[in-house]
Amino acid sequence: MKKLLLALVYTALASGANAAGEDLSTLEPLREGDMKKLVFHLEPKPASSQSFDLADGAGTATLADYQGKYVLLNFWATWCAPCRKEMPMLSALQSEFGGDQFEVLTLATGRNAPAGIKKFFGEIGVDNLPRHQDPKMAVAREMAVLGLPITVIIDPEGNEIARLRGDADWNSDSAKAIIAELIAPGS
Repeated sequence: MKKLLLALVYTALASGANAAGEDLSTLEPLREGDMKKLVFHLEPKPASSQSFDLADGAGTATLADYQGKYVLLNFWATWCAPCRKEMPMLSALQSEFGGDQFEVLTLATGRNAPAGIKKFFGEIGVDNLPRHQDPKMAVAREMAVLGLPITVIIDPEGNEIARLRGDADWNSDSAKAIIAELIAPGS
């Protein structure tokens, strides 16, 4: 039954079921190891329009502010042990691919004191990811985030195209191949 479902999902992706016109079928064979948990949606889903707090009291933003590039949005918290393990890998992904076409966006969800977030990042040696917050969980709630960590991929039009529940090795060859394929010219 599971194989039949996977075959149907793959067929739908291969036939161009993605409403944004992206052919995500090229990404499916790249999923190995932890990336097998990355689920590509048959149709893009609108991302949240709720605002979140920028790091260091610099104001607020929305996901719409990131349109024009692929965003790997990671919902996390300082008390989340899998988040502590995963964050350095997200940092490495940002170092390798971050720029005009791609960005890793981290969003501390729920009660996470700014000082605690700074301490968390310092302890794990991460200095290239944002320390933004979703203190009232408005973005998380609108995007149906249940449990942490949750990572979603948002396309340049601002739609969620994939989701991974739980932690993953974002520094793996599979993860890098998926991101490289997404941002490749002509994709």
